Amino acid sequence: MSHIDELAQLGTSTWLDDLSRERLDSGNLEEIISSKSIVGVTTNPAIFAAAMSKGTAYDAAIAQLKEEGAKADDAVYALAIEDVARACDMFAGIYEASLGRDGRVSIEVDPRISADAEATIQQARELWARVNRPNLMIKVPATEGSLPAIADALADGISVNVTLIFSVERYGEVIDTFKKGLRRAEEAGHDVSKIHSVASFFVSRLDSEVDKRLEAIGSDAALAARGKAGVANAQRAYALFKKELLEAGDLPAGANVQRPLWASTGVKNPDYPATLYVSELAGPHTVNTMPEKTIDAVLAEGNLHGDTLSDSTEQAEAVFTELAELGIDFDDVFAVLEKEGVDKFVAAWEELLESMAARL
Repeated sequence: MSHIDELAQLGTSTWLDDLSRERLDSGNLEEIISSKSIVGVTTNPAIFAAAMSKGTAYDAAIAQLKEEGAKADDAVYALAIEDVARACDMFAGIYEASLGRDGRVSIEVDPRISADAEATIQQARELWARVNRPNLMIKVPATEGSLPAIADALADGISVNVTLIFSVERYGEVIDTFKKGLRRAEEAGHDVSKIHSVASFFVSRLDSEVDKRLEAIGSDAALAARGKAGVANAQRAYALFKKELLEAGDLPAGANVQRPLWASTGVKNPDYPATLYVSELAGPHTVNTMPEKTIDAVLAEGNLHGDTLSDSTEQAEAVFTELAELGIDFDDVFAVLEKEGVDKFVAAWEELLESMAARL
């Protein structure tokens, strides 16, 4: 049994945070599924920007799109949709065996429309129809402008990956939105047992921002507190998940809970253990989406020490109290991170469109 299998026994599904035509054509993704116990894939604008802007894997498809007179936006989504549909087919067996919990592949709406709920739900519906696979998830950012679109998508029976969550307060809004969407789906006659959702909490980016502020404070106590915020924040989110989704008992009959998904789990600081955001965030009803480098570190090193989520609330709150007393303004931290998160995806998307326009 591998360490990824051990992680699964603790209740954490491992998804790969990457997808490309090269992985699909070479058989690499199929090999990773079979040899590394990976049970899902997530994508984002930065991932597709990296995949489509280099190498030759997309050349033939781009040449065909050029002949058809495709614009850059249409070409990017045509290529991404084909990749995602092929990946969905590769994970179909896992999807069926897990009754829809895993075997999932995510595709994200255009980050430039994150403040426009109507445009977001329109694109979510279009992507859902064009990929046309039951194990698809549509990624929608948890920005204030996109929250209504998340409810609308769930109400339509669309499985949703809610992304770019940084604060527990915003996560509470996401949970409320999830519940509203499921109730509307039930009222509309959808089989809610077929609707699945995850809430993607970004972890390492919080440590990067908080550590920078702690270093600016510069005291011994501040420097000693580095590398604690990301894990503690996710553990606080897990406590809210348990209270509002596992224990509340107010979901429609037959509905699936919206699982927390730990994203941005590759360490940014090389001084931290490569498996930090895996071993410290292992527990029931969770997903961890990792870059392959982190997956390989877990396989090689493990460092797992049981369920580190279920009884972590007191410890996590103590960390946040300590950081606040040191002068960390978390309201500002979360506002900065959400804006930066959207801006980074918008920049990656616009860079990809420029590159695609040139190649067309």
